[in-house]
Amino acid sequence: MVDLNDKVIRGYLRSLVGDDGLKMIEQMPEGNVTDEEIAAKTGVLLNTVRRTLFILYENKFAIVVRERDSNSGWLTYLWHLDFSDIEHQLMREKKRLLRNLKTRLEFEENHVFYVCPQGCVRLLFDEATETEFLCPMCGEDLVYYDNSRFVGVLKKRVEALSSA
Repeated sequence: MVDLNDKVIRGYLRSLVGDDGLKMIEQMPEGNVTDEEIAAKTGVLLNTVRRTLFILYENKFAIVVRERDSNSGWLTYLWHLDFSDIEHQLMREKKRLLRNLKTRLEFEENHVFYVCPQGCVRLLFDEATETEFLCPMCGEDLVYYDNSRFVGVLKKRVEALSSA
């Protein structure tokens, strides 16, 4: 089983399924079980269990087996969790995040911004010239926005993820 005390894994799973979903994962019974059994054993609402299972299934962390009752013809869905691929998923997520951060950093470094002092908008220089440096929301004069602090934070984050 996966180490649910690992902060990275825990954070990733929480972002996928939320706190109730994480609770369900922590208390999930062993073996193939139905969603009703999971709800009963974990104390998580059945709808939340089902939503969590489908999210985990979409991310290849849950396996479902369909069984048909030969007498009634009813289908039973049996679930079990499989986190054997979580390291690969985390690496893909890290690469995606790094790519997005680099794109945002490049955008922030290559543009000049103006903001409304009232906090209504942040506009690119070209957009600000179109509005004659007046806020399109409240009419206030736009002022130059120095984003160097934000650029610094982005650079540190990119560096941290690149070296990890």
